[in-house]
Amino acid sequence: MNEQQSRQGVLFALGAYFIWGIAPVYFKLISAVPATKILTHRIIWSFLFMLVLVSISRKWRQVQHVMGSPKTLLMLALTAVLVGGNWLLYIWAVNHNHILEASLGYFINPLVNVMLGMIFLGERFRRLQWCAVLLAFSGVLIQLWQFGSVPVIALALAFSFAIYGLLRKKLGVDDQTGMLIETLWLLPAAIIYLFFIADTPSSHLGNNSATLNLLLVSAGIVTTVPLMFIIAVTLYGEPLGSDKMVAFGFIWAALALFIIDALIAQRKLRRVQRRVA
Repeated sequence: MNEQQSRQGVLFALGAYFIWGIAPVYFKLISAVPATKILTHRIIWSFLFMLVLVSISRKWRQVQHVMGSPKTLLMLALTAVLVGGNWLLYIWAVNHNHILEASLGYFINPLVNVMLGMIFLGERFRRLQWCAVLLAFSGVLIQLWQFGSVPVIALALAFSFAIYGLLRKKLGVDDQTGMLIETLWLLPAAIIYLFFIADTPSSHLGNNSATLNLLLVSAGIVTTVPLMFIIAVTLYGEPLGSDKMVAFGFIWAALALFIIDALIAQRKLRRVQRRVA
């Protein structure tokens, strides 16, 4: 990966996390709709959106290639379950006033990614990465000690998304093709649930206001975490005592070390590239 690709990756990641970070505001607007029903809309409209995107990008050959590989299809079925479960838990957490715990999960996620990379991909930890992981682990232990319970939502979000990312990395399927096939796997269950099982006033688009329908359709496009944290505290009044601040402080310190380590590694890479050039 060259320097330009690295910068593009950072910009794309920041853009994705920005969109994801303001997602709690969106889901709060449709909090009257059950989380399972929001998820079904998210799957259906995501599938339709990906159809358009794949067509514009002319990636149908890649889709055909993947469809011809039963092993890859089965692996994408597994990743579909992981990302679907992650989406559902995230929506439920936001709509049941657990935005802070959800944000904790996504703060931890990059560190879990590094840990899984070491275990399953043979990647080696640098010293600062070890310190970051230990700080994050300490933050979780502090929450366990202070509240007497494991932050289940945070850990489930962090690990489900990290495992999803690991499997997708090993598959080597491009993002658009992968997302199209994943939503295709989830589509039958979403359609069956929405049209034959769900029995709420908002189950049928014809019964809803135009605004609610627009928000539900937008679930396919709304796909972070500092913004999630700020939104939780400032807009929705979730309590943030000194006890929670200690746990978050350890996680933030871990992320700071992780970022510093990445910057140092990038500078070393630049020096090597300059010497070679």
